[in-house]
Amino acid sequence: MRLSEIAGAVGSSVSFDAPVRSVVTDSRKACAGTVFVAIRGEALDGNDFAAQALANGAEAAVVERRIPGADPARCIIVPDGKRALIKIGGAYRGRFQIPFVGVTGSVGKTTTKEFIHAVLSAKYHTLKNEGNQNNEIGVPNTLFNLTPRHEAAVIEMGMSGFGEIRDLTLAVRPSVGVITSIGVSHIEMLGSRENILKAKLELLEGMPDGAPLLLCGDNDLLAAVRSDRLRVCLYGMENQDCQIRAVNVEQHGEDSTSFVIASPWGSHAASIPIIGRHNVLDALAAFGTGCLLGIEPAAAAAALSSYRSTGMRQKQVPWHGATIVEDCYNCSPDSLRAAALTLAAYPCRGKRVLVLSDMLELGENASAMHRECGAFIARQEIDLLMACGPLSSDTVEGADRAGMERCCHYPDQSSMAEALLHAIRPGDVVWFKASRGMKLEDVIHTLYRKGESL
Repeated sequence: MRLSEIAGAVGSSVSFDAPVRSVVTDSRKACAGTVFVAIRGEALDGNDFAAQALANGAEAAVVERRIPGADPARCIIVPDGKRALIKIGGAYRGRFQIPFVGVTGSVGKTTTKEFIHAVLSAKYHTLKNEGNQNNEIGVPNTLFNLTPRHEAAVIEMGMSGFGEIRDLTLAVRPSVGVITSIGVSHIEMLGSRENILKAKLELLEGMPDGAPLLLCGDNDLLAAVRSDRLRVCLYGMENQDCQIRAVNVEQHGEDSTSFVIASPWGSHAASIPIIGRHNVLDALAAFGTGCLLGIEPAAAAAALSSYRSTGMRQKQVPWHGATIVEDCYNCSPDSLRAAALTLAAYPCRGKRVLVLSDMLELGENASAMHRECGAFIARQEIDLLMACGPLSSDTVEGADRAGMERCCHYPDQSSMAEALLHAIRPGDVVWFKASRGMKLEDVIHTLYRKGESL
């Protein structure tokens, strides 16, 4: 891009021009041919590092205030650095006339993104967000990775409040939109599921007239969504009104699920290398997206088998004859119930153990939601519940009141890890689930480290 293009994208201008090969938010990466965008965070203010970025050779700095000692001609002043970064990403995205898929939802959006990437990659060289790069910084940084080789892109968009999805979708401008679910994640900030729906539907504002919008029809709020401007397509397993449905769902062992997809494109057998009915829903969204973007239905169904999980999403690790399932990337009441159902159906020669910590951002009803989840867990074929974290005491209380015989709350992670070392036996399946902020993976790492001496 040219520096003048970048300045124009944020509603400003420059007195000189220069080629720009990359946009950076880390002053240490600033050098000739870069533009530094200052981001204000909770711990650090990028504006404090703008002078150093310019000294390191950056062509210009996008900042929120005047920078003492810096050449004013090289400072582009904007009201908000994050929004400026998104606008620059949107300007760069405008150079690419390829299909873009926008994915959001309370739960399942990362898995759905990965399934869509697997399907689209059967025909197109496809860009996707890596890891959890789905926020106001990660999305534009993903857009900056576009190259002339790319033939499609799938962009996951997260949010914590109103306006965030709107900013991202106006930059991405999706050709196809997907909303996976409306749950209670972020209800602490938004107040109700209806408000969460409103925030997620901001995705539509960046989509052109007539674009397809895939919604999970098994979700009560999404099933009721209508649009005069877009083509709504429902997918699901329970709702008979869904145009794309999974039937004859069968779990095979501990690592695959087969089903038949019934859709406007006919019936197609499919298999995914993961278990859990919630993952079947995510696969349906990917199948529909692929068909809508010109992939042959049989090829789209077959491509679902090339899905691979990322991070700590149902990652299965053998450990001294037992199976550890690392599923603690994130957690909400919906995803916890899905995990409990999947664990209850997991092939097991020993006992099924569910290890939990707190679910965050649930607002004033957090305790009640934890107790409700505990009662739900007690009704499943799960032998042992172990938990730590202040809110997880409510989960254990709910399970205990519902009649679960073996459930225990621990004062801290170290004591729970020690108890796990003595509880796990060959043949057991141990499933870890918690919100990312609880760092439950620390217990897993302790288990692995101490297990080396067993």
